[in-house]
Amino acid sequence: MKAKTVFVCNECGYESAKWMGKCPACNSWNTFFEEKISTKTEGGKKEKKVEQVPKPLNTFVGKDAKRTSTGYQELDRVLGGGLVKGSLVLVGGEPGIGKSTLILQICNKIKGEGKVLYVSGEESAEQIKLRADRLNIQNEDILFLGETDIDIIDEQIESIMPKLVIIDSMQTMYSDEISSAPGSVSQVREITARIMKICKSRQITTIIIGHVTKDGNIAGPRVLEHMVDTVLYIEGERYFSYRIVRSVKNRFGSTNEIGMFEMQEEGMVEITNPSSILISERDDNPSGSIVVATIEGTRPLLVELQALVTQSVFGLPRRTANGIDYNRLTLLVAVMEKRAGLGLGNQDVYLNVVGGMKVNEPALDLGIILATASSYKNVSIPKGIIAMGEVGLTGEVRTINMIEKRIKEAEKLGFKKCIIPENNKKLLKETYKLDIIGVKNINEAMKAIGLK
Repeated sequence: MKAKTVFVCNECGYESAKWMGKCPACNSWNTFFEEKISTKTEGGKKEKKVEQVPKPLNTFVGKDAKRTSTGYQELDRVLGGGLVKGSLVLVGGEPGIGKSTLILQICNKIKGEGKVLYVSGEESAEQIKLRADRLNIQNEDILFLGETDIDIIDEQIESIMPKLVIIDSMQTMYSDEISSAPGSVSQVREITARIMKICKSRQITTIIIGHVTKDGNIAGPRVLEHMVDTVLYIEGERYFSYRIVRSVKNRFGSTNEIGMFEMQEEGMVEITNPSSILISERDDNPSGSIVVATIEGTRPLLVELQALVTQSVFGLPRRTANGIDYNRLTLLVAVMEKRAGLGLGNQDVYLNVVGGMKVNEPALDLGIILATASSYKNVSIPKGIIAMGEVGLTGEVRTINMIEKRIKEAEKLGFKKCIIPENNKKLLKETYKLDIIGVKNINEAMKAIGLK
């Protein structure tokens, strides 16, 4: 019998009998791939399913919500307090970013909690042991299984009943029930469903590692992220040692929370006070530099912005942004030209967020404008000043959220003066040691630090 094929959308899992350029479900282009589907039946007989009778929700007894600490304060914050029993956590990141290193360190930190089953379809036991020796892993309860067949993995989990299961990686696992190759849409979807059933029915915490595409998304259909309980991304620049663990989905805590780590010889080391690290090298006071306060999840972060404005030697001046949105920079440059009278039309403008951070929050607008004006006028911004505020097209400085958290973080690190939106200043309920200046527009802000 000829094998039956179907075309599946790699983004959403939509199936079609023929290839299509555009997916009618998610409107993505060129995402359909041909896959074989299994038509095997066992004598035409179907196993009778156990009938489930609906019951009132109030009659169920809630499970114990006690969490298991990962041993890292930063990671526990991202997870919402630790690993929840029976949860399914998906970890993604670029190759070499430190996914396997961090997971192996977690296995070591939960020593004494129970057995850990590390299932790897990519690396041999010798490779894992070499990494474990380098990281000084001392947990004798870590069991290694080099297997890619989900049926064998299921049997081993049932036999061992570990506290934690690691699947490295999702794209290498396969099921005999699906005839397509490992890593295909059908296989990834089936494997995820099987693993979810295993961890939920046996109350085993499971962490699965996923590959990412060139766009930075986890490979496989989007339904993969919907099925799991928590999705974590490990981000970082290739030439920087800092790593950010970001939560983009969490059924047991807040989303978009971050934890900061530094990749060192002994592995991933958590940074409990990232603000002091990101602004630690501001010894001198050059023009075009200012510290701004941003919010990542629920955590305030202080980062340094550096701007360089120089005469353009080409007919079309350049605008370069590293760490912020390029379009936001060009918009703010236009606001400075129109509302503040700065002649940037023949100037190259370069902006950089120090430390390889990527920040997209509008509260950085005021800092970007002040740093750019400082470099253009070649006038240094006095040390001890921090700025925050969103800037509109008319040059007004608009209200931002979580202003108290930002001010407290700046006060803790010894800043003396804080420039914030006027409306935020009116709503402040507490008193602070640092001098708080409320501004209505960018001209008032520039005047407050001696740029006008």
